[in-house]
Amino acid sequence: MAELISLDLVQDIAREYGYWAVFCGILLENMGIPLPGETITLVGGFLAGSHELNVWYVMGAATAGAIIGDSGGYLLGYYGGWPLLVKVSRWVRVPESTLEEVRDHFSQNAGKAVLFGRFVALLRVFAGPLAGISRMPYPKFLLCNAVGAATWAAAMVSLSYFFGQLVPLPVIMKWVGQFTGAALCIVVGWVITTWWLESRRTTSEHL
Repeated sequence: MAELISLDLVQDIAREYGYWAVFCGILLENMGIPLPGETITLVGGFLAGSHELNVWYVMGAATAGAIIGDSGGYLLGYYGGWPLLVKVSRWVRVPESTLEEVRDHFSQNAGKAVLFGRFVALLRVFAGPLAGISRMPYPKFLLCNAVGAATWAAAMVSLSYFFGQLVPLPVIMKWVGQFTGAALCIVVGWVITTWWLESRRTTSEHL
């Protein structure tokens, strides 16, 4: 996405449309549309640090966009995600039983995934649809979604707001990218390890 939409263009859009750019950017990203919502949020915080925008309004726009966007992803997963996922799995020859195991594993950790998933690359986009697919109760999803969105927005906006005048914005974006990428590696490693241990225990029980 960085190659398709440059940082300069994102800054121009944020300056032109202000809080609406932040709101719509993260909303559409959380609904699965490949837009740089995180970058727009960081740019919003940066512009607030240079007094071009109000920091509280930027946080509010990012939080609202994240909550509504993730709710849209949840509804998509709840009402149509599973059949579509099964069809795609048949094309790539992944057994439906394997998908069911993944869905059940997510269900056991759905609250944590929605709450902390915003700080993990890719999971921020897919947590909502996966929560819908796994039939996570919406009130619980909304609570975790709102708390996670507010925490994420406050962290991203504050980072670029306070450090944007001392550190170049591309450096801040690099820091965030490295953090979310490392978090993704940790999550993937934890899932693989958990699956391997469960498989060994199941195998031992059948011996």
